[in-house]
Amino acid sequence: MKITDLLCLQGIDMNGEVANKEEAIDHLVDLMVGTGNISDKLAFKKGILAREAQSTTGIGEGIAIPHAQVAAVKKPGLAVMIVKDGVDYQSLDSQPARLFFMIAAPVDGGNIHLETLARLSGMLMDNDFKENLINASDAVEFLRLIDDKENEIVKVKEETDGTNYEVLAVTACPTGIAHTFMAAESLEAKAKEMNILFKVETNGATGPKNVLTAEEISKARCIIVAADKQVEMSRFDGRPVIITKVADGINKAEELLSQAINGNVEIYHHQGDKVVSSSANEGIWRKLYTQLTDALSKILPIIIGSGALISIASLAASYNLFGIKQIYDSIWLSNSYILGITVNGMIVALFAGFIGQAIASQQGFAVALAGGAAMLLNNMYLQNMPSPGILGAIIAGFIGGYVVILLQKICRKLPECLDGIKPTVIYPIFGVMITGVLSYLISPYVGSLNQTISVFIGSMDIVYKLILGVIVGGIMSVDMGGPVNKIAYLFGIAQIVEGNFDVMAGVMVGGGGSSKDAVMAGGMVPPLAIAISTTFFRNKFTLTERKLGCQNYLKGLMFISEGTIPFVQKDPCLVTLACIVASAVAGGFSMLYNCGIRIPHGGIFVLPLIAHPFRYIVALLAGSLCGAVIYGFFKEIGEE
Repeated sequence: MKITDLLCLQGIDMNGEVANKEEAIDHLVDLMVGTGNISDKLAFKKGILAREAQSTTGIGEGIAIPHAQVAAVKKPGLAVMIVKDGVDYQSLDSQPARLFFMIAAPVDGGNIHLETLARLSGMLMDNDFKENLINASDAVEFLRLIDDKENEIVKVKEETDGTNYEVLAVTACPTGIAHTFMAAESLEAKAKEMNILFKVETNGATGPKNVLTAEEISKARCIIVAADKQVEMSRFDGRPVIITKVADGINKAEELLSQAINGNVEIYHHQGDKVVSSSANEGIWRKLYTQLTDALSKILPIIIGSGALISIASLAASYNLFGIKQIYDSIWLSNSYILGITVNGMIVALFAGFIGQAIASQQGFAVALAGGAAMLLNNMYLQNMPSPGILGAIIAGFIGGYVVILLQKICRKLPECLDGIKPTVIYPIFGVMITGVLSYLISPYVGSLNQTISVFIGSMDIVYKLILGVIVGGIMSVDMGGPVNKIAYLFGIAQIVEGNFDVMAGVMVGGGGSSKDAVMAGGMVPPLAIAISTTFFRNKFTLTERKLGCQNYLKGLMFISEGTIPFVQKDPCLVTLACIVASAVAGGFSMLYNCGIRIPHGGIFVLPLIAHPFRYIVALLAGSLCGAVIYGFFKEIGEE
């Protein structure tokens, strides 16, 4: 149903004269009665006032949309009033309202009022369109403007619906979602500016969304893959593909789209799980980073699961829940604890395997897994031999993966009749032997280095813990899911494996995941700081920004940094600085308070499993308030 289907001339007043909110509602109700859509005026007005009692429907920017879904409504309809000089409607931005839409929805009308509300809100975000409505000469022109706007929206949808996209894109980041969506938004905005029919698939840690279809791929002029993790590439075989890093999708959107349209793109040829294209001029360090973060995204759920099993059992025993004083007093708790410990002991081998898989597919997984297990042999059988930990897993993973790559190159010279036994016999046998021996021989040295780092962190006095918390928390917000952020997050995970749980809490509270205490704090603070700033410095933010800011309360508590994206794009220097300071403060307090945690994700949902949860909340609030003040104080007043 179109908006114009809900309007009639009798329900439109282009020159409303009201003195306050009460008079505005009364006049709009009278207009609605005049449309013939209302059976009981008083009952309908009661519904309108009940909705206003919940929160004002003055959405800001001079717009108010009061609405009600009550039995007194015979059929859905709209009433419109324009107050040229504006009237105080107690709007969200405290500015006078000039343009009023009153929505009447029957109780059996489903969500039509919500759908209409959403459609209107979207259309009215176009400031030029809004002003044209307010300045329309009469109700007829008013209806024509709305009809033209709706037809324009439908036309754009039809033009971009189906398989008519000129350029397609895939954006992907390893564990967080920030860079995935930053790249997607940047490319979409630039494509619209360049009048390019465009569709983007986001392929972050939560899986692909808005997936490209086979027909779309076959008809597109070019596909842009801006990714820092492995994505499904076989579907692009024989098509022009630009392969680049996700940061280029953010910072070089126009350049990428221009290249895609101009046709100067190499044809992509798929070989197994590897990306083969002359357009992908990746350096060795970028390849290593991509492989490492791809493996990190796979091992993370395992670490979270094992940590949760251990933490729940430990928590129940610590607080004597259900009369249980020790873990082994309950068969369920003991089994949970043992299972968590068992899985935790497999993390080194599994992480190595996932790294090998990122390098050389399934053959790489098997060989690197064996290498990771070999790393643990000295620790298992020799007394006082330190564990190589996550550091050993990384080394074994890369050894195993590239040993397989080397064997594949060597075996290319073998007769074709032996192709069938290469992946099932040659690669596994020789790969495991070579990787296992190398990993076993170097494991004592890796273990000693890992132990030195862990002991140093575990023996820190209060000053050094504060400094470390500030560093890991601040690092989490440097690039919001980029390489620096991932290094900090991996450091936090490594310390969890070694039993230093304070670092990860700091990472999670700060910016996305870094050293244990400090890591989780560092990840939660940036969106919360922005949310608080848009609330207390509301006059400096547009209506759209305030709505996005309000959503960041929940996202921050859930350890989701996606909500920072629009703000970083508009003011990267100020927002990044505010987030770094906020995360550093939160991470420092979290480390100082010894807020340890075994689970490297989850935000507020894992709060009961954090050591000293109330102290953790204090750290979270301290960092968020600091960031909010910095951002709000120095921000310039926004314009839609």
